Amino acid sequence: MARSDIRRTAPRGRQPEPSPPSGWRRFVRRIFVWGFALAVAVGLTARTLPSYEQLKSSQAGQMIVVRARDGTELFSMGPSYGKWVPYAQIPEVMKDAMLSTEDRRFRSHIGIDPIGITRSFYVRYRDGRFKQGGSTITQQLARTVFLNNDRTWSRKLRELVLALALEWKFSKDQILEAYLNKVYFGGGAYGIDSASRKFFGHPGTELSLPEAAIIAGLVKAPSHYSPTADQQAAVDRARVVLSLMAQNGAISSGDAAGVDFKSLKFAAETGQNSARYFTDWALPQLDLLLGENTDPIEVWTTLDPKLQATATDTIKSTVPGGAQGALVSLDRDGAVLAMVGGTDYVTSNYNRATNAVRQPGSAWKLFVYLAALEAGYTPGAKVVDEPVTIDGWTPRNSGGTYAGEIDVRTAFAYSKNTVAAQLGNEVGFGAVAGMARRFGISTPISTYPSMVLGSNEVRLIDMTRAFASVSAKGQAIEPYGIAKVTTTDGRVLYQHDAKAGQMLVPAYVAAGITDLLQSAVNIGTGRAAQIGRPVAGKTGTTTSNKDGWFLGFSSGITTGVWMGRDDDKPVGGLQGGAAPARAFASYMKVAVASRPVEKFDTEVTLPAWQLEPDDEANLSGDPNNYYYPDDQGNLVDPTTGKPVRQQQQSPYNPDDVGPAPPPEQEPPPPAADQDFLNQATGKNRQSQQSRPAQQ
Repeated sequence: MARSDIRRTAPRGRQPEPSPPSGWRRFVRRIFVWGFALAVAVGLTARTLPSYEQLKSSQAGQMIVVRARDGTELFSMGPSYGKWVPYAQIPEVMKDAMLSTEDRRFRSHIGIDPIGITRSFYVRYRDGRFKQGGSTITQQLARTVFLNNDRTWSRKLRELVLALALEWKFSKDQILEAYLNKVYFGGGAYGIDSASRKFFGHPGTELSLPEAAIIAGLVKAPSHYSPTADQQAAVDRARVVLSLMAQNGAISSGDAAGVDFKSLKFAAETGQNSARYFTDWALPQLDLLLGENTDPIEVWTTLDPKLQATATDTIKSTVPGGAQGALVSLDRDGAVLAMVGGTDYVTSNYNRATNAVRQPGSAWKLFVYLAALEAGYTPGAKVVDEPVTIDGWTPRNSGGTYAGEIDVRTAFAYSKNTVAAQLGNEVGFGAVAGMARRFGISTPISTYPSMVLGSNEVRLIDMTRAFASVSAKGQAIEPYGIAKVTTTDGRVLYQHDAKAGQMLVPAYVAAGITDLLQSAVNIGTGRAAQIGRPVAGKTGTTTSNKDGWFLGFSSGITTGVWMGRDDDKPVGGLQGGAAPARAFASYMKVAVASRPVEKFDTEVTLPAWQLEPDDEANLSGDPNNYYYPDDQGNLVDPTTGKPVRQQQQSPYNPDDVGPAPPPEQEPPPPAADQDFLNQATGKNRQSQQSRPAQQ
């Protein structure tokens, strides 16, 4: 029987399933939950915020006091806070300029600006990248005081919560007051008073409309729009601020158009002494020495204020017109005593002592002769100064003259190019490059034959380091500028550890090269570097007189000097044996004045004759014995310490490289008569070749 009338019913006790909530109800529920959570977070955060007085006293950034080796303060860096300007004393034009530029709805929002955020995301959607920020002044204050500038969502969320908490706890006037006294305006200036004093030379309570427009415009990009960096960029940005003020109704269009920026007086930039070249090089090393540290610290450096001032004056007074100069001076352990990176730090803060790469000319022969000495040559070993061609390259001596058979000492003293080329070819150009790298040259090194004459580019600080390692008898020297770092309460965070460096060459090689360097100063190309006590050093001059170098050492101090133009153009009369050598002598006379005279650990036997000089050389000195000149120019016998009687005076040739001898100085007698000199330098052979053949 059909049972179509039977009804299906749910089992007893079972309830029908409720229908799921609509999307709108879910959205409202989530808004409520998240809103409640946010309100709780804001409330809890507001309770943990400091009081307004505590907020006023908080500071951002790290204060660093930099001291010289004698403890005197070189300068301090870090945040600069002016006087706190109460809300009532802040000029209305400053308030209006900042609100019009950074947050026009400041008075109406609750710490975040939904309209601004929406506009920011719309621009992001339209242009593919964020071009407008949505941060309110309250958010910027939260970031300045409590956070950092990390672009992460977690930081943005914390910023949002803090902004709401600030609005909860403080009034709008308090927030704007705090913001204007704490926001960063560039150049280390925090707050409108510090910025006003830095850029205009008066307190923040006296800001005019154009000045307020410039300061308000700095917030977007302090370094780019800073008046000290680019006044025109600062003025152009200020015109944008005035336009925004007019749009916001803070001023009229006529007022905005009538502002005369030409009559605006900017404060003169305070002079920076040349010690900034040194601190710009040394202070970045703090990141490696300390790691993460935000405590106020004092950095005790190796810089000697007296020697730094001497080095600065020396470079300014000796550098040729239109050229630049640099100097690095190291103590025997590598401590930087003085560093000059240019003639004027304010005009150009480019550090030519540590950053510029230039060809060293004959100063590079240090590495050629080090490699030769290590390979078995001695200062007295015989070599032949004659024409030579290596892989199609033919070096030449000045004037095309060659001396024939001479010894290594003489070839080095008079910077004979042909001999350096032969030695480099014999020991291997790779060996010369390896020696340079061993002694601290960090720039690329080619191994073409011409490299023996200094075609590779180097840094002054690296070359000075190499000569300092020779002065240390072959022990590696590492330049350093930071001796100690302490907190302001005296707790030591870092102390330089003086460790013995690795031996780079055997002691006899270091003694041999010192012998050669001594000869270069006493009788060769570097005689202008004489200072009245033993000096070892080497000159360097590049093609067309584009670069002039002198590097040397005496009494434990090693100093390197470079001169040349930044655009690499020739400098008339610039040679290593002239202005750079004189600058070395002028500085070193002061640097070693309080140190005892130190004779080098080598016995030097000077050449038995004098040779015709090459492009850098100038004849002087006694060829039979090793003497050194005192501060009056008189030769001193090292065995007795007494001046040697001068018997004969020779005329000074103004065409020779180096300065003329002092009027009271009488040069030593010649080592041989003119016939012998002509024979040694090859002049007899030239004159014979020019005569008709005799039957």
